[in-house]
Amino acid sequence: MKTIDTGTPDIDLGMSEDTLAAIILEAKSYDAVMPESDEDEGSNDADDREVSVLEDQDDNPALQILSDTIESLSVDQQEALIALVWVGRGDFDASEWQKALDLAAERDNGNVAEYLAGIPLLGDFLEAGADTMGINVGASETRAMSHYEEEDTDRS
Repeated sequence: MKTIDTGTPDIDLGMSEDTLAAIILEAKSYDAVMPESDEDEGSNDADDREVSVLEDQDDNPALQILSDTIESLSVDQQEALIALVWVGRGDFDASEWQKALDLAAERDNGNVAEYLAGIPLLGDFLEAGADTMGINVGASETRAMSHYEEEDTDRS
């Protein structure tokens, strides 16, 4: 992957801006999940405007999607995400990137996806960390949300 020159220390997340943006959007989707309001409700999702998709139920895919994506990353990429979260929540500043990355590599607290998913506002911290490090994921987020595909101008 490319190293991003931001005026801050050069960092290599080991992933594209599009990948980072997709993870941020998945994290924000999971952050929006609310505790289940009534475990014994007998309502039909179609009848209640699909409100239950925002509730933390066994069949809610937001956590599974986020976890699968994080688990699909290499160890180095997972460590970069951890360091980015720490920068985003203010534990480290941009000049301490290597220190944050080294500490993330030393961290041995089990499953990285579970650790990251357990951080409230994960998506916001990832986005703030990227911003602090001079990585602008806004355009990538827009493409991911709109499913934008460039037109093939070679077709007749």
